[in-house]
Amino acid sequence: MSPAARRALGLVAVGVLVAVVCTFLGRWQWHRHEWRDAQIAVVEANYDATPVPLADVLDGVGDALTDDEAWTPVRVSGRYDAGSTVLLRNRPVDGRPVYHVLVPFVLDRAGGGSAGAPPVLVVDRGWVAVGEDASSAVDVPPPPAGDVTLTVRLRAGEAPGRPAPAGYTHAIAVDQVLAQGGAQGSAYRAYGSLVAEDPAPTTPLGALAAPSLDPGSHLSYAFQWWVFALGALVGFSLLARREITDARAVEADGAPDPAAPPAPAPRRGRRDGRAEAEEDALIDAQLAEPGGR
Repeated sequence: MSPAARRALGLVAVGVLVAVVCTFLGRWQWHRHEWRDAQIAVVEANYDATPVPLADVLDGVGDALTDDEAWTPVRVSGRYDAGSTVLLRNRPVDGRPVYHVLVPFVLDRAGGGSAGAPPVLVVDRGWVAVGEDASSAVDVPPPPAGDVTLTVRLRAGEAPGRPAPAGYTHAIAVDQVLAQGGAQGSAYRAYGSLVAEDPAPTTPLGALAAPSLDPGSHLSYAFQWWVFALGALVGFSLLARREITDARAVEADGAPDPAAPPAPAPRRGRRDGRAEAEEDALIDAQLAEPGGR
């Protein structure tokens, strides 16, 4: 195989490899696009739906919230356990550093808890601004006292976060929230994002923001990767074709291939004896001429 052919095959192999990688990256972005579209569809279907009783969505504290049930508005009645309030860190609102106020809500019905104890639903009541250096204590307005009826949107509980001081948490993991606040009881696997409280609190907290419906750039990224894949195949194929055509043109002109390795130089040896004899005879003739030296 000629050097030009080897170079051409190498270029084609590189083009195929780049195209395969770009194709898989495009598929990954496409799946991200489908996942994001499914999330948006759930929000659009559930976010402004009519509130239903909690039992219509979750049978008990051990029942997991499905993806299709996220953001479903439900009504619950009971009492806040204000003494077990926990502040959620590192969850900004509109780029502003805040603490989310998580309060266990003890439902007024038994069932789902151990030994008939009433179940608990962790409620994200809203947010308060952090202190000047995010380490000083903050004043958290208390929730309504006594019997309260809530409208909340259900969210799946999060995975436990890293350890935090008592009264704080880095994730809305229901068991971790109860432990950080010193609350007792069995909690639902889901938590509630507050919509309304009846009676209303004396000092309301910052309202929770609606979820984003921005689909992101996953679809455009997918098409970009696929364009790169096609471009790699075309581009490297053209380079390979140029290698072959240039080599053929060089052969037709009779000139050596400039990219081929140089031929070894001939070895220089001693002059043969015949050439030396002729040279000696010529010198003797010149010396024999008149006036020669």
